[in-house]
Amino acid sequence: MLRIENLRAGYKGSDALHSVSIRVRRGTIVSVVGANGAGKSTLINTISRLVSANSGSILFEDRNITTLKPADAVEQGIVQVPEGRQLFTPLTVDENLRLGFHRLAGRPDSASLYRQRLDYVLSLFPILKERASQRSGTMSGGEQQMLAIGRALMADPKLLLLDEPSLGLAPMVVDRIFEILATLRKDGLTILLVEQHADEALQLADYGYVMAVGRVRAEGPGNALRGDPALQHSYLGRPSEMRAAG
Repeated sequence: MLRIENLRAGYKGSDALHSVSIRVRRGTIVSVVGANGAGKSTLINTISRLVSANSGSILFEDRNITTLKPADAVEQGIVQVPEGRQLFTPLTVDENLRLGFHRLAGRPDSASLYRQRLDYVLSLFPILKERASQRSGTMSGGEQQMLAIGRALMADPKLLLLDEPSLGLAPMVVDRIFEILATLRKDGLTILLVEQHADEALQLADYGYVMAVGRVRAEGPGNALRGDPALQHSYLGRPSEMRAAG
């Protein structure tokens, strides 16, 4: 579904990614892990077109999207849950979810489609139904992350990009978020997950990439990377340390 070839990208003329190549197969979860500053967020922001590529290519469903505008990437079905959630905090839960549906609002069947998407999101995150009229800025961090994912799902994405969804959350909440991601995969959604919490992310992933200093240092099935002592020592830290950091 997604193929990235020799991608170089960064900020103010300086590359933060150096010849990065990755693949994401349809219906799978691919995790990109590494320490802070590895280039993970730059990668995901380049895919969603928030950061311009300096060279290389991004192909989505065999279409070259390397130079698309961010709004056009969303129209193609690429939807990102950004780091820090970036909700419209003065708005209610329901209003944030309605904004997530914007991509589909012009369709002839939009009324019935909206209800289908909303019912699906609320089945995944029942707390959002309870909080429908609550301003999103007054919710807990875990509830806000659930809303951010729910808002993205309202767009019926083909590819869901998640940038550090566990950031700042308690371990119990992180576990619940990852359970939801596993459910989404069962439902056929393709997910690219960027995470510092490598142990959890690789355990969930069908395939994984380890990044450091803007380069892919290793790749393979998630559990194989997770169980590699050399990778843990060199790039990821021990799983117990990562869990404690959540």
